[in-house]
Amino acid sequence: MTLKRAPVILIIAFLQFCCSSCIHEKKEPLNIVFILVDDLGWTDLGCYGSTFYETPHIDLLASESILFTNAYAASPVCSPTRAAIMTGKYPVRLNITDWIPGDDPHDRKLRGTADSNQLSLDETTLAEVLSTEGYKTFFAGKWHLGDTGYFPEDQGFDLNIGGHHRGSPPGGYYVPYKNPKMKDGPDDEYLTDRLTDESIQFLKGNRGEPFLLFLSFYTVHTPIQANKDHVDHYRGKVQKLAIQQIPTSAEHKAHTTLWQANPEYASMVHALDENVGRLTATLEELGLDEHTIVVFTSDNGGLSTITNPEWVAPTSVKPLRAGKGWCYEGGIRVPLLIRVPGSKSTTSGIPAISMDLFPTILELAGIDIPDDVDGQSLKPVFTGDSLARVELFWHYPHYHSSGWTPGAAIRAGNWKLIAFYDLDKVELYNLEADPGENNDLADSMPEKVIELKIKLQEWQTETGAMLPESNVPTQ
Repeated sequence: MTLKRAPVILIIAFLQFCCSSCIHEKKEPLNIVFILVDDLGWTDLGCYGSTFYETPHIDLLASESILFTNAYAASPVCSPTRAAIMTGKYPVRLNITDWIPGDDPHDRKLRGTADSNQLSLDETTLAEVLSTEGYKTFFAGKWHLGDTGYFPEDQGFDLNIGGHHRGSPPGGYYVPYKNPKMKDGPDDEYLTDRLTDESIQFLKGNRGEPFLLFLSFYTVHTPIQANKDHVDHYRGKVQKLAIQQIPTSAEHKAHTTLWQANPEYASMVHALDENVGRLTATLEELGLDEHTIVVFTSDNGGLSTITNPEWVAPTSVKPLRAGKGWCYEGGIRVPLLIRVPGSKSTTSGIPAISMDLFPTILELAGIDIPDDVDGQSLKPVFTGDSLARVELFWHYPHYHSSGWTPGAAIRAGNWKLIAFYDLDKVELYNLEADPGENNDLADSMPEKVIELKIKLQEWQTETGAMLPESNVPTQ
């Protein structure tokens, strides 16, 4: 070797070493496990303050995650929120503003807007984006975003177990399930267990591909059907507490449950917790936990407010006001846990909403975010930074069996304005001082009301939101 050739050979060797190091250090794609619970209330977990329900496995997940105290569903009912999660867009842009197919009465003051009964195939879903990046996509459980031709397998999921057009389990939580997308199991099988079994089977059968596992539990949606393994435990707790009657309070023309003391509902929450524990334990057993993002949330607030005078709603979300179906905090504020490998656990009071989960997952996975999403990535929260967003909006121009009448809402900072179209009124609250929305400041702060009404109306115009119209009784 001559001295002149030596530098060239050294440079080539150095470049070969660098390329080899880059290949060796290339990070594995992050897997995603998304756990969506149906109708789980903000205070239905131990980590969110429940002292009646027992949720040790979810509490453990919370201790390893970012726990959001100001997380919101995109809607106070299910289908709009599910569409928002799948697309990263406000439900109003998707023309899905009510649960599918909804129930707009023709004998009320207003007529709810005509919205879509399926998520359009023209929309790009989270599963479709991840599929193009080489992810295996699996769905189990509640879909409720359209009938034949609009099922999960039509919207980017390679596998679908149990996802169809119905919003509640048509056969209940024990066989026969009457589910066209899932065969019955043994007579004593519980639906929540079965969906987790299917998810675990998917994990164990995965061939090393990155994956999206979307486990969309039907629980804790009605019918309130006890888990036989756990209900006696909670009946015993009720006995020890000497509860004779669960108290309620009036909410407009409805009533709200004030205590968590329903043993059947509690057993459903317990089964949910047990199965979340089974799923996360499987991730650990398979060595996947250090390469997997876990998201846990609910599609709307807990079922705590109803109009039926003969029935007490199954849960309470106090200190929040009202529940599922309402744009008060009880209907839209939900649990949200996000566990990211390598990130420190903490609690965040930064407001977040369902649409944020789409861009958050993509950015954490190193995938480009589409330009047309409304959500903001929450990745800055994991590094201690804040978000630049100022307002959040809700548009629910329909009547609901919880007692809600057509309306909309805006949160701007700590201020929240709710517009009730049927009642021709607005209410204003300072959520920092009054998270329970007990002190309406609309009359004493007219300038703030005008400011927020203008912002809400501008957003409705920009998104093409349809407003309810006067109802003409059917002859």
